[in-house]
Parts: sequence; structure tokens; C-alpha cells
Amino acid sequence: MKLVQAPLLAVAAVAACGLGVVAVADWRPGLVLVGIAMLLAAGLRLSLPARQAGLLAVRTRALDATLLLGLGFGIVVLAGSVPRP
Repeated sequence: MKLVQAPLLAVAAVAACGLGVVAVADWRPGLVLVGIAMLLAAGLRLSLPARQAGLLAVRTRALDATLLLGLGFGIVVLAGSVPRP
């Protein structure tokens, strides 16, 4: 049995862990994990052919990777740049 959606499942698992950290602990490390999940999605989209990328392949490879990299870096930078109270 082939797991075509395994890349998406891996990204969703990391993002869910990040949201779990946000729910039970501090929001900064949780959002960094969510950003890392987006960066993981971008890396998987760049490295896997469209057939193996599953639902990570929505648009063209370049556009998918650009949007995911921008989102991932944006979340990580914003989580780190908000001053602590």
C-alpha cells in the first residue's frame, strides 16, 4: 500500500504539535513549530515529484514552494520579533 499523502500527513503532524504547544504552553515556540511545518512543506514540494507530493502539489512547483517558504519564514520571523511583555 502506497501512502501518497504521507508528505501532507508529516506536515500536518508537525503543525498539530505546534498548535498543541500553543494551546498548553507558550505561543512563541508553538508558532515557530507551525512555521517549521510550512518550511517542511516547501522542502517536500521542491524535492518530490508532483505524483508523490500528493495534496502538497496544488499549483506549479515554483509557486507552491514560494508561497510556503514565504509563509514559513514570515511566521517564524513574526514569532521571534514580537517583544515580550
